Amino acid sequence: MTDPIQSKARIREVLLPQPSGPASEMLWLTGASPEALERMRSSLSATPIPAAVLVPLVERERGLTVLLTQRSTRLKAHAGQISFPGGRIEPEDADAWQAALREAHEEIGLSDGFVEFAGYLPDHWVGTGFRVTPAVGFVDPRHELRIATAEVHDVFEVPLSFVLDEANHRARTRVLAGSALTVYDIPYGERNIWGATAGMLLTLRRLLQARADGPRLNP
Repeated sequence: MTDPIQSKARIREVLLPQPSGPASEMLWLTGASPEALERMRSSLSATPIPAAVLVPLVERERGLTVLLTQRSTRLKAHAGQISFPGGRIEPEDADAWQAALREAHEEIGLSDGFVEFAGYLPDHWVGTGFRVTPAVGFVDPRHELRIATAEVHDVFEVPLSFVLDEANHRARTRVLAGSALTVYDIPYGERNIWGATAGMLLTLRRLLQARADGPRLNP
């Protein structure tokens, strides 16, 4: 039986109907001191490059899974890393959702006809100068993939229940903008989900947990 906290209805409740605004709290740094948050904000580019990723939640019979990609080792940037399909928001993209769908189709051949819009997670800023909008979608398990091998080495799925289980999170210290902060990785078999990808998934966990424990957070 699916945990209610992991249901489609609950996930929809905690997501944003529109991408977060410039003044939104940096929920992926929850737990950082006010001073550290301020240093992070001041270190960010005044004109970040807008980007979007698709956070695909596949509707398997045993429960939702998270579809992830492992980037090609031949890429110049982020080679071999675990990530969501995504990239820059281009002028021809109507919005972040359409940009995420386009990138998913280009990278792994996922057709938008198999993806149902769920909502947005708060934007994430990354050190390379991008402000990334995570667009969450429910994916029909009957989808077919066609991997663009120049960009993607592999595609795999992780049970959402595994991602949300705190026992599977590994803390480490990372220095950001001169501040030592605790961040979390999510090891899964021989792979390690870390960085912005792990941050987005843990933001989803915090939102779901906050909704289960009390009033909804307003990011």
